Amino acid sequence: MYKSDAIEYFGNLTKLAQAAGVKLPSASAWGELIPEKRAARLERLTGGELKYDPALYQQQPTNAA
Repeated sequence: MYKSDAIEYFGNLTKLAQAAGVKLPSASAWGELIPEKRAARLERLTGGELKYDPALYQQQPTNAA
């Protein structure tokens, strides 16, 4: 789940953090993707309006060797 989509849904980062059950500094520190566990929680909380896509979290960075 992309952070920008969730912010759009909830209206701002503060409301997103509250819904995700974290403090604002933690939500601010998230990268482009919301942590997997929080994304699953938000999908349940929104009745599926926000989608948790497990495939987004399966992508592993490649190491150049």
